[in-house]
Amino acid sequence: MRKFAYLVGLFVFASLPVFAQEGGSKDVSFEYSYIRANPATSGFPTFNANGGSASFALNPRSWYGLAGEFGDYHVGQVGSANVDTNLMTYMFGPRFYFHHFGRITPFAQELFGGAHSNGTGFGIPGSRNSFAMALGGGLDVPFKGHMSVRLGPVDYLMTDFAETAGGGRKLQNNLRVSGGVRWRF
Repeated sequence: MRKFAYLVGLFVFASLPVFAQEGGSKDVSFEYSYIRANPATSGFPTFNANGGSASFALNPRSWYGLAGEFGDYHVGQVGSANVDTNLMTYMFGPRFYFHHFGRITPFAQELFGGAHSNGTGFGIPGSRNSFAMALGGGLDVPFKGHMSVRLGPVDYLMTDFAETAGGGRKLQNNLRVSGGVRWRF
C-alpha cells in the first residue's frame, strides 16, 4: 500500500510542470450520487447508499486534467437491519476529456484515495478506513455559458473494509452512479 501511495504521489508531482503552461482551465462540479454496495462476506445482502459528491479539476490541456473528488453517502438500512452509517470518500487522479463528439464532451477518470466509514455498519462499532478506487466516466452536456449538466460519472468503486469484527479486510466491488452540474472557469 505504501508503494502505491508513493507511485500516485510521483505521478502528481511529475504532472505539476504542466500547470505552469498557459491555456488551462478549471472546473467544479456538484453531484447527487447513488451507490449499490456489494459486500464480499457471504450472507451479507447488497444495500444502497445515497449522498453527494463535489469535485474539482485543474485542466492544463483541453483533453487532460487532474481531478479531486470528495463524497459523503448515508446508509440507512442493510437488509432488514436499520443502521446509521456514513461513508466518506476522498480520491484524486487523472481525468481525460474527449472533445470530438460535437457539443457533448465524454470523459473518463481513474481516481485513487481513501474511504472512511463511521457508525454501526456491519455490526462493527466505531470508525474504519479503507483504500478506495473509482474507475469510470460520464458526459458533460453544455447548458448555458460555462455551466454544463454532468451525466455521470458511472464508476466501479472499489473499497476494502473489514466486514466482520475480528475479520480481515474484504474487497467490495460497488457501483456508483452520479449526476449534477459542472461550472468551468
